[in-house]
Amino acid sequence: MTAATGYAPNRTLPLRVEIVRQFKRRRTIVAFGLLLALPWILVIAFQFGPQSNAQGQSALRISDLATASGLNFAAFALSVSASFLLVVAVALFCGDTVSSEANWSSLRYLLAAPVPRDRLLRQKLIVALGYSAAAVICLPLMALLAGTLAFGWDDIQVPGTGETIPAFDVLPRFGIVIAYALVSQLVVAAVAFLVSTMTDSPLGAVGGAVGLWIVCTILQAVEALGVLREFLPTFWNNAWLDALAPELDWSGMAKGASISITYAAILIAVAFRRFRRKDVVS
Repeated sequence: MTAATGYAPNRTLPLRVEIVRQFKRRRTIVAFGLLLALPWILVIAFQFGPQSNAQGQSALRISDLATASGLNFAAFALSVSASFLLVVAVALFCGDTVSSEANWSSLRYLLAAPVPRDRLLRQKLIVALGYSAAAVICLPLMALLAGTLAFGWDDIQVPGTGETIPAFDVLPRFGIVIAYALVSQLVVAAVAFLVSTMTDSPLGAVGGAVGLWIVCTILQAVEALGVLREFLPTFWNNAWLDALAPELDWSGMAKGASISITYAAILIAVAFRRFRRKDVVS
């Protein structure tokens, strides 16, 4: 059999089409609206809430230093959102991408267009990861803007020690913080994407990824597991704090990044392998 005249597999489902389709989704607008609004909600909470009178070592917690400067506030906003809100956002973008097509009974029509299966997954994964990256980046940047306007641009105080680092010296490290936050969410993205290729329920794909993250968080607290906890994707979730220490320490972030990338690569490979053989009926 010969291909139809004018048919080119590499022109099917262009990225720009998928980007626009996903951008117009209500969940995309709601997710970004919530992420961009959260820093301002936190600012209001700090401005009108009771002021902490903690002294001594307890005052060196990241929450007690949140109003010290815009950089401190951005670090606090990232710390409180990285373990759940950003997880939900990433799971939403990556878990909804294929399963929603199956749920709408449009997946088989896309494949009948025909869009090659690998290309379909690749295009959807690229767009999903792009929106996930935008979500992870926009929150700390908006928090930095909100914190600077509310609490001023000043040197950052290091949680735990109280040492001060000049703002312009730590600003490049803040890029490292955001980059590590992106890498640490790759496991969530990969799990959500894998489940998305296995079900026609977007809620199931999103819930599966979030649920696995919660289970790993619980297991992380079980000290009886010993060094096995270090292989949990959540164990190194806060390793980015080492980037804000007086002496930059890469060891924790290197271990966390290697574990996250390894898990993500395996899970995405399984998703592609399984989808190639899947009997798509929806």
